[in-house]
Amino acid sequence: MKIKVGDTVETIDDAIKGTVTKVNGNTVIIESEDGFEFEFAKRELINLNTDESINLGSLTNRSIKDIAIEKEGSKKRKLPNTKPKKRHRPTFVVDLHIHQLTDSTKGMTNFDMLNLQLDTARGQLEFAIRERMPKMVFIHGVGEGVLKQELHTVLRRYNNVTFYDADYKEYGLGATEVKIFQNVAS
Repeated sequence: MKIKVGDTVETIDDAIKGTVTKVNGNTVIIESEDGFEFEFAKRELINLNTDESINLGSLTNRSIKDIAIEKEGSKKRKLPNTKPKKRHRPTFVVDLHIHQLTDSTKGMTNFDMLNLQLDTARGQLEFAIRERMPKMVFIHGVGEGVLKQELHTVLRRYNNVTFYDADYKEYGLGATEVKIFQNVAS
């Protein structure tokens, strides 16, 4: 490619564009648009003043100006931003509040209500394990903490689960998130 003093050139590997001020064999000195001088080999530059075509094999012949315009105009498309918490949100939520489990607590003692809540928790956990659900949340409420303690006692009996407090922003203080591991040897 022929490069002479006064030509506008751009580097192949860098985003430097400028005017040729001196040509010495295969070495070219250019002055960038910002006024800095750079030294490059001729093979590292593209002459933007010519209408020469680049042969891209069997694809097409395109002028250097077209390629430079395309290079400047191409922008990365923006992917939708998915928040990590939304992507890994538990899919199965079980509310253990007694009014969600029975129509009336008339005639039930505190012991009966707690057993109903724990039986429901065991049944839902077994269902989640059978259905290969990766996570679930038990909403137990704050209260005096008896249900939470008993629920954690039940969860400790399973060797394929871990549990921790659920996301405060989403569930408040009274919830426990359970992560279920499917391939744990018994």
